[in-house]
Amino acid sequence: MSLYRPLTLAAALALLAGCATIPKPLEGTYTNISTAGAQQGGAGGTRVRWGGEIIKTEPGPQQTCFYLLSRPLDSQARPEAGSAGENQGRFVACREGFYDPEVFVRGRELTVTGTLHGTVSQKVGEYDYAYPRVEADVVYLWPKRPIMVNYNYPPGFYDPFWGPGFGPGYYGGWGRPYWNRPRVIVVRPAPPPRK
Repeated sequence: MSLYRPLTLAAALALLAGCATIPKPLEGTYTNISTAGAQQGGAGGTRVRWGGEIIKTEPGPQQTCFYLLSRPLDSQARPEAGSAGENQGRFVACREGFYDPEVFVRGRELTVTGTLHGTVSQKVGEYDYAYPRVEADVVYLWPKRPIMVNYNYPPGFYDPFWGPGFGPGYYGGWGRPYWNRPRVIVVRPAPPPRK
């Protein structure tokens, strides 16, 4: 019976280590207000943790402003990616100092924490858009997500022990397998007539 107690403790620690955690700079309690709610006004001075995809980065003489397409945050406070992360409007986050627009490029994921400070009106096409403004105290640039490659395998049966990289359609270092070669038809000219 005493053997199970250390094993149970080790398993519990392994499970806790595998849980998603929020990065230290992004921890804390924040008001749950949406960008649409902040656009209406009346939320000035509220502490928020928002994130999204960078639209553009504009360095100024004293501070850098990040224009973001807002996305919901996952359990790590990272903006949700792809179709799971629906658009929640736009916002602008400004922080003192210089942030290089070649590093903070369009499409990168960013999470900011800070205080709401009114709105900033800017054109989006021909429309005047009211961006809720966040005076950011933390700007957290997330590493790029790994690219998931979608291989299009030809139809057919795949042996579960071969794995997806083998079988019909595998073009490894040994060349094309015989079952997937194109059909070759050789047409020879007719022999000359005999005299």
